[in-house]
Amino acid sequence: MANALTRFFATGPDLPVSGDQTTIDATFRRHRLRVMLAITLGYGVIYTCRLALGVVKKPLIDEGVFTPVELGMIGSALYYAYAVGKLTNGFLADHANMRRFLAFAFLMTALCNFAMGLTTAVWTAVLIWGLNGWFQSFGAPGGVVAMTAWFSNKERGRAYGIWSTAHSIGEGLTFIGVGSVVAWLGWRYGYFVPALFGIGAAAMMYWLVQDRPRTMGLPTVNEWKGDLYEEKERPDIKSVLGLQLSILKIPAIWVLCLSAATIYVTRYAINSWGILYLQEDRGLSLPMAGTVLMVSTVAGIAGAVAYGFISDKWFDARRPPANLLFAALEIGGLLLFFYGPNTMPVMIAGMVLFGMGLTGLVTALGGLFAVDIAPKRVAGAAMGVIGIFSYIGAGIQEYVSGTLIQEGMTLVGDQRSYDFGPVISFWIGASVLSMLLAASLWRTKLRD
Repeated sequence: MANALTRFFATGPDLPVSGDQTTIDATFRRHRLRVMLAITLGYGVIYTCRLALGVVKKPLIDEGVFTPVELGMIGSALYYAYAVGKLTNGFLADHANMRRFLAFAFLMTALCNFAMGLTTAVWTAVLIWGLNGWFQSFGAPGGVVAMTAWFSNKERGRAYGIWSTAHSIGEGLTFIGVGSVVAWLGWRYGYFVPALFGIGAAAMMYWLVQDRPRTMGLPTVNEWKGDLYEEKERPDIKSVLGLQLSILKIPAIWVLCLSAATIYVTRYAINSWGILYLQEDRGLSLPMAGTVLMVSTVAGIAGAVAYGFISDKWFDARRPPANLLFAALEIGGLLLFFYGPNTMPVMIAGMVLFGMGLTGLVTALGGLFAVDIAPKRVAGAAMGVIGIFSYIGAGIQEYVSGTLIQEGMTLVGDQRSYDFGPVISFWIGASVLSMLLAASLWRTKLRD
């Protein structure tokens, strides 16, 4: 069985380059567009299967199904499983056929969401949501491996920036689309609708994504683009596995892991608890709370694309200066959102700054910077190493945030009130620490 699964997911053998230049050019152009469309829109759609829990928290609390601490446990299960899965599946992705790898994972995460809509038992929900995190962890390394196979080194920043808009697409679909469904039909449909989205995303992956160019009788994308940069073979490394393990010997990777972990605290704090905060502290309805957070996701699309162009063009592919610029936007947006005047224009302005800054930082700290300083052939493993730390940070956040929110919750009759002050300090402090850690990598150079 194990051997059959290995063969099913394995990348195909390299084939001799065949066809004239016109045919090769046309084939590359067609499949590059299809791959980018699939990994961006498909990954964006499957994101709804990860964020559904954040939309249904208030209905679950109000109906007495789960407490904030229990919701923190359920949310943490996804992030911890995602952390381990992103590492192991990142290593596997370097050996896999992305068409099958991604289609299978997206189908399974859809089934997990469907199961979540049928349970009210806390430990069953922890198990199912943890499994969901495991299958979700195929997505990011799989997307990066597909991208690096079809886009050359000199295009990496821009391609990665476009792909990173997937996060914002998924957040927007969740906050507006799924949020409106929950307000209309109830919390169970907050899982059922993403499940349907996930099935569609799985079909998109299988239809549009292709294996590596060499398996189709094409040259590598670097050869096709005339990008003279090629990975230099290290004489002491004889295998892909050895090259993967060599990532752990790069000191900057470890600092980057900690910086990513702390920015993911803030990222998933807003995703997971932002709607509850806006409903309880600002008095917004569920659709209106989703609309406010949607502003950050739209701004995030611009931020992701802008980060790739700014770091590539303004700073000659140096990420640290761009990181500092986007960190200032992100922290400034949080301060304005939480401590500025309680008006809609101020909240929206805060979300614009936060969304642009955060998505730029996630683009870099969540993967691009690691891909820059690690061997290209093991891009999936580089994503996996960063990912395990990122989502350990997200998992710790989920439980700590749930605990702080519950400790600040008081119940008078049927009315709940919350003191969000301590948890907001925790979220902003994590962003400041991430900025300082990223700044310490100022002199880090791209791998050559």
